[in-house]
Amino acid sequence: MKTALGSAAMVILLGIAGASAQDVNLTGRYVCVQVCQYGLVGQPAYITQNGWELNLINEAGQPSRGWFNWGGRLWADNWQQGAVYSADGMTVQFDRGAVWQRDVAPAVLVQPGPVRRVRPLR
Repeated sequence: MKTALGSAAMVILLGIAGASAQDVNLTGRYVCVQVCQYGLVGQPAYITQNGWELNLINEAGQPSRGWFNWGGRLWADNWQQGAVYSADGMTVQFDRGAVWQRDVAPAVLVQPGPVRRVRPLR
């Protein structure tokens, strides 16, 4: 009985931990704002998320495969470093100090052009 309860508890805990990584979507364009490689502050960086797997490109254009780790962390394999990400996916802070913020472009308002009236044919 203890084994069954222990197994059930473990399945529940794994399910909860798994849900946290899937609740955030990190796919998008980011801007490096702090401790950027080669001093490239303000340069774009990218994350593409496919389930638990990630493709990352840093501000210097260097790619890395990655995946979600435990408790709000991810791992970038080629760079051999982890990172924490905010619950809303707006900030990623790497273990060596680099900070990426999601690049949210300002809204562009489009005004309609003048209305052109066409006369009907008679």
